[in-house]
Amino acid sequence: MDNRLAPIKLDSYQPLREVVCESLREAIRNGILKPGERIMEIQLAEELGVSRTPVREAIRKLELEGYVVMMPRRGTYVASMSIRDINEIFEIRTALEALSNGLAADHITDEELEHLQRLLVIIGGYIKEGNMEKIVETDIEFHDTMYHAARNTRLVGIISNLRDQLTRFRTLSMSYPGRLEATLEEHRLIVEAIAQGDRKAAIKAAERHMENSEKTLLKAMEIMDKKSETKTKSKKKKAEDK
Repeated sequence: MDNRLAPIKLDSYQPLREVVCESLREAIRNGILKPGERIMEIQLAEELGVSRTPVREAIRKLELEGYVVMMPRRGTYVASMSIRDINEIFEIRTALEALSNGLAADHITDEELEHLQRLLVIIGGYIKEGNMEKIVETDIEFHDTMYHAARNTRLVGIISNLRDQLTRFRTLSMSYPGRLEATLEEHRLIVEAIAQGDRKAAIKAAERHMENSEKTLLKAMEIMDKKSETKTKSKKKKAEDK
């Protein structure tokens, strides 16, 4: 494996294993560590400039989050994500998002509601600026606020884990033409239903949002696969012409 990871800065206030975990998580999300690629503790430790212990701990956590798979006698690999995997994750997440929104409609505080409404305005501004990094960051904060408004700690943990498994595709999905504006409108409908304390409307809005998110992601992945296939064919043709 080439040296592609930046050394860890040891001045962080976070535990080293958490810093290593975040570094590896970002490398997977950004495609630096690719699906199906084998990852070696020793090489990662050397690249990151740390011992093997925090790397080993980080890999175990990433396995729980679905980023890597550990295969007995074969090693650890970056997890691949099939269409079936995505369908299953969205199937579960849709049910839990609906539950979360329904509970939020019952339990949300005025302060949380105001925060959600403020975040919608902020996201709208970032969409106009085309600031994808801030859009993603604020979108995560938006969903976290809604999850916590459900007042169910276990539910928050489960949904967050499912969301993390698809995080690597977030930018791809949001970059699909028209998706950012559509997402913002879907979020507005969710907030409106929760503000009115309308459980049924909040649940339906959550289900619609998840359905549209899944459809968009699958379309974006299809386009990406076609581009990759075209690029591969082009390279092959150039090699044959030489």
